[in-house]
Amino acid sequence: MDPKLTEVSQLFERFKAACTRDDLSTSTNMLSQLKVLLTGFRSLPPLIENTPNSTQELIIARDIYEHAVLLSVKNGDQDAFERDFFQLKPYYTDAGSHLAPSPQEYMILGLNLLRLLVQNRIAEFHTELELLSPAALENPCVKHAVELEQSFMEGAYNRVLSAKQNVPCKTFDYFMDLLAKTVRDEIAGCSEKAYDYLSISDARQMLLFSSDNELLEYIKEGAS
Repeated sequence: MDPKLTEVSQLFERFKAACTRDDLSTSTNMLSQLKVLLTGFRSLPPLIENTPNSTQELIIARDIYEHAVLLSVKNGDQDAFERDFFQLKPYYTDAGSHLAPSPQEYMILGLNLLRLLVQNRIAEFHTELELLSPAALENPCVKHAVELEQSFMEGAYNRVLSAKQNVPCKTFDYFMDLLAKTVRDEIAGCSEKAYDYLSISDARQMLLFSSDNELLEYIKEGAS
């Protein structure tokens, strides 16, 4: 194996091990090193030159950027998610004809749609949606994000909040929690204008909390 490719492969294995044990600091540092090493491969987008190891280089680079996106979710870093998804996307489009499909692709595309929904970037949400293949649109991870956006735009907040019980992938929980907070803030704002008084029980039911303690914690966070 090419020495550069060997170096990247070995570091990537250590990076994955750090991710598995949730050592986020080490993972983040190793990811930076991996990205620097990838700049030495001319087979990668945007060049996509045909080199002796181009297929192996494209596969490992795609794998690295997929892990980078998932690491950004673990870190709760939406800016890093956007940067890493931007770097990953050409591997699904420009380099897609050179590679077998990634088993992570649809899940990550669904995550990106969910991120755009959380950030209320609805126009970009629909732009990304129009670029997806029919197969992607039928995938549960993508369909979940599409159904959420429809419920959100219809003001069907109950469906949005209850959707967390049926996430297609545990990785979605981070953005689902952010979306739930956005929705509850919206409901709370409307309720504040519509009612002079709400009992704890009524407020809990309206905001779809399962216990009084969850409601009180939400109120406490809003007051801080």
